[in-house]
Amino acid sequence: MRGLSAAHRTLPLGSMIRVTNLQNNRKVTVRVNDRGPFTKSRVIDLSYGAARELGFAAEGTAQVMIERLDEIPGTTPFTVHAAQYVEKENARFLKERLAPKFEIISIIPGETNLGTLYHVEVGVYATEEKAELVAGRVTQEGLEPVVIRKDH
Repeated sequence: MRGLSAAHRTLPLGSMIRVTNLQNNRKVTVRVNDRGPFTKSRVIDLSYGAARELGFAAEGTAQVMIERLDEIPGTTPFTVHAAQYVEKENARFLKERLAPKFEIISIIPGETNLGTLYHVEVGVYATEEKAELVAGRVTQEGLEPVVIRKDH
């Protein structure tokens, strides 16, 4: 929490990035160590320590610029994160609803400090562009999907 880390949907885990707060021009270098955010309105989640270094820990959000500091190693597939639920049964209902329209739908449990969340993911795609096309179709189902890189 107090370290310098970030969650990003598509940058490879382990990537080093420089984040600049566009309000005050403060910069910090962080390592991507998690996936997220799972809301379309945000592109990165920073640890408390990184947000403090950038001067927006109290506000919680800020406009930032992200720069890659290392190369992307190899190719890793992408998936479409359709939704997440506290109740596994809700994730199963969504999977059943989407099954007639999408070939591969997975429920991935993930541990958080609040307990287990069940992530519903649609497909596995070789390119981010293909995943974005499918995300557009998932949006038509009344969801707010985000594309994420699959690192495992």
